[in-house]
Amino acid sequence: MTTRSAAIWASADESSAADTAKADAAYNDLELVVKAKDGDTEAFGELVSHHQQMVYNLAYRFMKDPLLAEDAAQESFIKAFRLLAGFRGDCHFSTWMYRVTASVCLSELERRKKRAEVELLPAHEKREAPAGFDKLDVPDMMRQCVHKLPRRYANIVTLYYLKEVPYEDIARGMRIPIGTLKTWMYRARAQLRNILEREFKLHGLP
Repeated sequence: MTTRSAAIWASADESSAADTAKADAAYNDLELVVKAKDGDTEAFGELVSHHQQMVYNLAYRFMKDPLLAEDAAQESFIKAFRLLAGFRGDCHFSTWMYRVTASVCLSELERRKKRAEVELLPAHEKREAPAGFDKLDVPDMMRQCVHKLPRRYANIVTLYYLKEVPYEDIARGMRIPIGTLKTWMYRARAQLRNILEREFKLHGLP
């Protein structure tokens, strides 16, 4: 057997082993879910142990803050425990947990937006104020304007521009195709631009 052939077989063996490990993990999760549904809190604790890093990483991608991510991760597992009876096993527990976590994070970001605790402009995208607007707090003005968008548009604009959440994660969290998200974002930007221009005029600006 040539060195190249040996490498190919070794790679195939590693891939097969990885697939087997994933299948075993999924089966083990299912067993733990069944036990947890019957009131076995230790079984649910094992589920938490298996998936806590994944949940935290996802929460951090949404929240962009370690403490907020920890809170969101804890809330996600609490919500998962409440909803566990509805888990039918038609997908991997990890996939279901991903959806629960994304839902928790989206809800928390919406609450924070309503409390005016968020800024629209992302740190990585500093914009200069348009001519004649140099005396305005443009980020504050844009935050006020984003609230005037339809709820789903306000959500995606805030997530993408403030939290720097990738399109793929936003789409998965909202359970919509990536193409739909891009269409919504195009419409959201157009509406936000019109609202921003109208608000500036209402404030007596040129």
